[in-house]
Amino acid sequence: MKNFFVILVFICLYLLVGFFGLGPVIFADGAMQERLITLAIVILIFIALTYLLLRLLKTRIRK
Repeated sequence: MKNFFVILVFICLYLLVGFFGLGPVIFADGAMQERLITLAIVILIFIALTYLLLRLLKTRIRK
């Protein structure tokens, strides 16, 4: 049940980062360099979230 809650929280985090992170990349009227920097930061946030999720799930499975 705890793993379900952790996964649910991370799904919400993924959706929030996707909505507020990719929205400016797609709909921004700024320079291409600004869009690419924002995209790189969003990708790094997705990687960090995935790393945290995998670590949390591994530590919960071991217990």
